[in-house]
Amino acid sequence: MGDLVLLSGGLLLFVLLYIVFRVLLDSVDDKRQLRSRLTYESPYSLRSMLAGRIQSYAKLITHIAELLETLRMKLRADTFLGISTLLLVGGVAVGGLFFQTAKGGLLFGLIVGLAPYIWLRGLLIHRRMGAQLDFLPAVELFYQCYLVTGERHVRIALQRTIEEKRLLGPMQAVFEQLYRNLSVRGDDEASLRILGASLGHLWSDYFVQILRVALSEGVPVTESLRELLGDMRKARRANEQERHRLLEIRVANFTPILFLALFIGINLRYNQANAYFYYLQDPQGRDMLLNALLLIFGSFLMGLWLSRKKM
Repeated sequence: MGDLVLLSGGLLLFVLLYIVFRVLLDSVDDKRQLRSRLTYESPYSLRSMLAGRIQSYAKLITHIAELLETLRMKLRADTFLGISTLLLVGGVAVGGLFFQTAKGGLLFGLIVGLAPYIWLRGLLIHRRMGAQLDFLPAVELFYQCYLVTGERHVRIALQRTIEEKRLLGPMQAVFEQLYRNLSVRGDDEASLRILGASLGHLWSDYFVQILRVALSEGVPVTESLRELLGDMRKARRANEQERHRLLEIRVANFTPILFLALFIGINLRYNQANAYFYYLQDPQGRDMLLNALLLIFGSFLMGLWLSRKKM
């Protein structure tokens, strides 16, 4: 057990040193680029070799970066991964000290390390649910602005839609983000992918497909928008039922926590000494708490998966 704690402490120290070294390296490189944008960098330099290592995690970094941008968080992907790694190593150390087993240390570290990502996914689902009711009025306003601008200029229609200041709820921020990305990002596909991730339901996928055709081919999409609006109005009742199901799933996610708190609270109320012994000192009691944490964590994952399928 002592070896596990020492290993966790060593990993934590290594991660901290790596983050400090990376920040210093980025600071030196930024200053050098400010002096001259024509600076040649050898492929055998330390920064190039580190960048080559990091490229192996390019998909993960891209996924985290798009998720953070979808949530409109001003946090870099590598910073988020560094925080998650620190939590992972710290969770392994704390779990090893508390549960006194390798299983407890590794599983508790995994739960703590994945907690920030699970929180981001839960926040994304919460925002998607808030945007579902306001999506239909937003598309109707965009359709009106699209007709006014001559049925050919999607970016101008988006700009006019934003300037109207009539978008409800979070849709104003979503459309502003889309227009900003289309104007300055230079990657229409990534901008549309972020829009689809921000909304996350079937109708938004259709809307993204319509915008993709209009931006790539430059053809009028008036008829497609009209058909989309007609289908969305017909399916409004079904969307309300789906929202009620998603609310039931979210409520069910917190049920295991309530039962665990109630069960432990009753035991502490009637026999505090025995409860303290069997929950904190007895190995089987600590193992039971670890299994309860795993079940709660699994219920959150299942809830996120079901919510994603329902949207």
